[in-house]
Amino acid sequence: MTTTRTRVLLADDQTLVRSGFRLMLEQQPDIEVCGEAADGRAAVLLAAKLGPDVVLMDIRMPVLDGIGATRQLLAAPGPPRVLVLTTFDVDDYVIGALRAGASGYLLKDVEPEDLVRAVRDVVTGDMPLARPVLDRLVDTFLSAGAVLRDPRLDQLSPREREVLRLLGEALSNAEIGARLYLSVPTVKTHVAGILAKLDLRDRVQAAVYAHRHGLV
Repeated sequence: MTTTRTRVLLADDQTLVRSGFRLMLEQQPDIEVCGEAADGRAAVLLAAKLGPDVVLMDIRMPVLDGIGATRQLLAAPGPPRVLVLTTFDVDDYVIGALRAGASGYLLKDVEPEDLVRAVRDVVTGDMPLARPVLDRLVDTFLSAGAVLRDPRLDQLSPREREVLRLLGEALSNAEIGARLYLSVPTVKTHVAGILAKLDLRDRVQAAVYAHRHGLV
């Protein structure tokens, strides 16, 4: 029986970093590293040629940074998912990547099992988000004002409010399902309902929203 493998493009200007991520990912039978790029422009061109499912994107790169590359990738038809790599001292870059539409945010020193899980999760529509990254995002947004009260919260069912609170804790669909004794498809349905009712684009916006509105 043939198993479909997730094809990953690595974009990082450090050869050793790319080699390390390749080693982590290619130990998995369901993941294939299909190419490597040393700058954002090369990543965009390679993605168009190779058609990866996921691009693992560093932010600080020459020629074109990861934010610009992410923006170009997602403007093309049938774009890949983009997992952005960041560090603690680049809050502005993280926010820029969020606005560019990246599908997940990982720390540069990610553990191998967390990297593999993130690649698998993002392919299924989940949004991997390292908890320290969420904490920095929340701190940035909360510094702009006090906890807010949004009347749209009243549109959410009690279960949707529970799911939103757990999104605020950066839990994946599988983790939310385990916590609430729900199937992953049911969690996905609740997440979609939350995003629609609150006019939010993605899980990161939902996580920040949960903090800004006092649910976490």
